[in-house]
Amino acid sequence: MKKLDEYIKYRMKQAKQAFEEAELMAEHNHWNACVNRLYYSCFNAVNALLIKNELSSSKHSGVLSLFNLHFVKTGEILKEDAKIYNKLFNKRNDSDYVDFVEFDEQTVKPWINQTQTFIKVIEEQLN
Repeated sequence: MKKLDEYIKYRMKQAKQAFEEAELMAEHNHWNACVNRLYYSCFNAVNALLIKNELSSSKHSGVLSLFNLHFVKTGEILKEDAKIYNKLFNKRNDSDYVDFVEFDEQTVKPWINQTQTFIKVIEEQLN
């Protein structure tokens, strides 16, 4: 159990670090990089939650699916709170794999606060 707790803490540390990196990217108007780091902040936090509940997937889409199935559909996480992770999953994919996708401040800035709220919701679930 101790090893599991350490892994959960590690994932949350990664989530918070990615969030700090997103804030730095925003300060320098690197909006695509900011979206990427916001996504990874959510992804790492969700992985921590999955680990705590003995769930895992080797694929990003699998992590998202497990999260939605076991936490959103059951009502443990409100749909409103989960929207940002689902949105960032799609936006990060667009940014990484679709040509000419460029995010701007007006679009991305609200996602920063939404991600911060999402991380807090996940932390509450972990405690």
